[in-house]
Amino acid sequence: MSHRGERVYINDVAPRDGLQIEKQWVTTEDKIRLIDGLSTTGLDKIEATSFVSPKAIPNLADAAKVVEGIRRVPGVDIVVLVPNVKGCERALASGVDEINLVMSASDSHSRANLRMTPEQSLQQFAEIIRLAQGSGVFINASLSTTFGCPFDGDVSEARVVGFVERLLELGVQGVSLCDTTGMANPAQVARLCESVVTRWSRTPFTLHVHNTRGMGLANCLAAWQSGIQHFDAALGGLGGCPFAPGATGNVCTEDLVHMFEQMGVDTGVDLEALIALSATLPELVGHDVPGQVVKAGTSDRRYPCPAGL
Repeated sequence: MSHRGERVYINDVAPRDGLQIEKQWVTTEDKIRLIDGLSTTGLDKIEATSFVSPKAIPNLADAAKVVEGIRRVPGVDIVVLVPNVKGCERALASGVDEINLVMSASDSHSRANLRMTPEQSLQQFAEIIRLAQGSGVFINASLSTTFGCPFDGDVSEARVVGFVERLLELGVQGVSLCDTTGMANPAQVARLCESVVTRWSRTPFTLHVHNTRGMGLANCLAAWQSGIQHFDAALGGLGGCPFAPGATGNVCTEDLVHMFEQMGVDTGVDLEALIALSATLPELVGHDVPGQVVKAGTSDRRYPCPAGL
């Protein structure tokens, strides 16, 4: 299936999914600086933070201050994760563009991560959506463990499609298919993505993959070939779910942009600016980050010939 020249849209989740598990506290000022930097690169969206209990995720305790402090750039949507009605009230008060709700497709991960069943998540979503409707804020739902659960194993496609259907019936406007612990493979991603895109052609589906087993970019390519145009990624490849054993970072934003741009697919992103920003991450988080293009340079970089040739 050829998509050459088609546009893709990238949501950088580093400020939320990336920073939530970091051992080193990143100051509010540094978070704001990071988001402001991302806002100038041409990304479609930035998931800035989560309006979650500071007890649950201490690293994001400054959510409201971060959202109030960032510079809003036209055309760049600010997304926040909302775990409950109280979080939704706080998000709406801070004037965000999009709220992201999270549920698990598998029972065990749902209990570990959210302390409720998927059914209870759906009931809570109905309340949140009632509150958010009419506010003009876009409502997205992320379906964790879509491609497999580290506790329950396989999650059937029928189960995932059933949850997508119920989410859309509730009034959710977009759905993210999440490979929470990097269990997905490209054949599986292609099958599911083709299935949902065919069935709900007007719904924006987003692929959210982790690079836990080195298949992040391959899975993104498979999704794109199946009609997905929206992708979550994290600058430098930061991140991971704190409630998922062995989880490592999200697929890396600059590596994903580089892949698409080399293929002739428009991302709308200034890759050089993104790479420069990624180079500041090791100092910010206090350790090396997994992104590869930032270390190797883009593939059109040229070197002088060895002496004597």
